[in-house]
Amino acid sequence: MDDTALVIIARAPEPGKTKTRLARSIGDEATVLLYRAFLKDLALRFSEAPYALHWAYSPAHINYNALLEELVPGRGRHMRCFPQEGQDFNTRLHHIFRWTERQGFRKTILLGSDSPHIRRQIIDEVNKRLNTTDIVLGPAEDGGYYLLGMRQAHDVFSGIPMSTEVVTQMTIAAAHRQRLSVHLVEQLQDVDELPDLLKLAEILQAKPGLAPITAAHLVTHPALTEAFSHTKESV
Repeated sequence: MDDTALVIIARAPEPGKTKTRLARSIGDEATVLLYRAFLKDLALRFSEAPYALHWAYSPAHINYNALLEELVPGRGRHMRCFPQEGQDFNTRLHHIFRWTERQGFRKTILLGSDSPHIRRQIIDEVNKRLNTTDIVLGPAEDGGYYLLGMRQAHDVFSGIPMSTEVVTQMTIAAAHRQRLSVHLVEQLQDVDELPDLLKLAEILQAKPGLAPITAAHLVTHPALTEAFSHTKESV
């Protein structure tokens, strides 16, 4: 499906700059290692999928191709990387869709990197829905979204207070003001804080195949098992 760009938005795993809200609970080093597991799961799952896989990364000076080659050796030829551009997250998101549109893609599916357990079937459903729908959203449990698909680079970002519980609601309203059709797919959680990670750990304990690298990491890293035990003791 060379007419569809699947873009994973991600950042370099750097201590003190990666998932800072989660890091306050489990520490910078544990957060970086966990995020690397997220990236590896996503890269392995989608590098051979029938979509043109891209990574929109930050910060711009990072050699993200080298990072991916380190994480998933030999898979880099199936991917393309480009830096995020813009002063704020809203602008950077819009830029991604403008960039893929300029590259000639008919459809773009933007995927966050905080839901390593997303199934290929969801992406397939989004791609199919985009044949007849302007915008497809994957709502997150916290009110944001983990996925956004569009056929054109519509601005459904300006004025949206990102990282709040009204992001999906306001994005839908922005689309409707432009008379765009919207479809919602399955709700998932993304991992921003420790309670999110605990939920993910429960999901992967039951179905480790959803994100095998992350599942293995969650049960073997000392900082994570210690955080989980302290949380259970306080309940």
